[in-house]
Amino acid sequence: MTPSEAHELHAAMRKYGIPGVIAPVNPHDLAGAWMVVDEDGQNATFLARSRVAAERARQPERGFVFAR
Repeated sequence: MTPSEAHELHAAMRKYGIPGVIAPVNPHDLAGAWMVVDEDGQNATFLARSRVAAERARQPERGFVFAR
């Protein structure tokens, strides 16, 4: 993913409490590809993107009901 996509994904991961670290694939090329790394050091980019998409699609569980 690009650096701008990494920034957006990182913000969403923080918002929804999804663990992981965003890191460049090549530490010497910050303008290159980025990935999500889990606590075991494994690439978890697909999992993180899937969880963010699921959280964004989820409907609110509470709300207000207005009687007419």
